[in-house]
Amino acid sequence: MNENLHQVEAANSLAALGNVTRLHLFRYLVQAGPDGAIIGTIQSHLDVPGSTLHHHIAKLVKVGLIEQEKKGREIICRANYDRMDNLLSFVTENCCRGIEELTEKKSA
Repeated sequence: MNENLHQVEAANSLAALGNVTRLHLFRYLVQAGPDGAIIGTIQSHLDVPGSTLHHHIAKLVKVGLIEQEKKGREIICRANYDRMDNLLSFVTENCCRGIEELTEKKSA
């Protein structure tokens, strides 16, 4: 993948998580596990109006951090763990390379 494109995707994902409600939403879905949670449950947990929740979900779907699946009349939201892992790896991949003792600890 083009490094600049990867940086843009990472920046967009981090910007989306820069909102307190979206960060709370994403962390809730990460904790919910691979089964995810239905929108009604998420709304009750976050205590936000439906239209506000829809806006925040749409933003996280757009950057690929969460996925949605319609089952009957319900919509299930799930954290995209692969995307989350890639984002965390991107942020930390060069961590402490200039500090020898920290690099050695990371390798151990």
